[in-house]
Amino acid sequence: MAPADRAEILSQALPYIRRYHGKTMVIKYGGNAMTDPLLQAAFAEDVVLLKLVGINPVVVHGGGPQIEGLLKRLGKQGQFIQGMRVTDAETMEVVEWVLAGEVQQDIVGLINRAGGKAVGLTGRDGAMIRARKLRMVDVNDPSVEHDVGQVGDIVSIDPSVVRALQEDQFIPVVSPIGFGEHNESYNINADVVAAKLATVLQAEKLLMLTNIRGVLDKDGQLLTELTPRRIDELVTDGTISGGMIPKIAGALDAAKSGVKAVHIIDGRVPHALLLEVLGDQPFGTMIRSH
Repeated sequence: MAPADRAEILSQALPYIRRYHGKTMVIKYGGNAMTDPLLQAAFAEDVVLLKLVGINPVVVHGGGPQIEGLLKRLGKQGQFIQGMRVTDAETMEVVEWVLAGEVQQDIVGLINRAGGKAVGLTGRDGAMIRARKLRMVDVNDPSVEHDVGQVGDIVSIDPSVVRALQEDQFIPVVSPIGFGEHNESYNINADVVAAKLATVLQAEKLLMLTNIRGVLDKDGQLLTELTPRRIDELVTDGTISGGMIPKIAGALDAAKSGVKAVHIIDGRVPHALLLEVLGDQPFGTMIRSH
């Protein structure tokens, strides 16, 4: 690339750096971006670059494939109801071990290697995520309630530990595990945690990395913007289903609660975060509150 072209690209990022300086962005990290080594490295570099230009990234991660892999090795079959993992006591132990141990520490290590200072947290740290057992009502029959075990519904999030870390130039990496009034652990959907955390931090953006280009219509065309009404239509006709339901619901809640922009972006694209935050091309699907 010619030096002039390189300079042009860098200068195009300037208005975005100025606009977002000092602002918080919550990033839900999941899918292929978590399992492909090249994408992992690109993600870590993006997060560190955002921090270095004065933006405050907060990473919330999932770990579905890693949990599934360990459950299989233990001879357990994962079960899902309406996109949520059924979590008995044994599965909860696996979830905590994988998320708060293996996956979280991998992400912390990647960010540190890229030149950042990452710190791993679960909902217990700083009494951050208080939760209770999720009451899951059947989508088709409201009189039926599914028991999904130790799956949590967020009662409240106290973001003070996240803010304290941000002020000291650390990058928080949050595992989606909450705790109840009797100190029991709860497995919480990572999309839901990211959306709620973005809301309480009054984040400028919530960025959700997925394994698709964004939300697609029935013909596989990218929908660049979604409103609540359009989302209802897409759920009704089955276009949005399974694990996409909690993702979209969380994104919409965040948009309605004051998060200025919510984006579902393709984590399979190297440097997807930089393309979204510091670029001028629309990327993925943006969720609007109205």
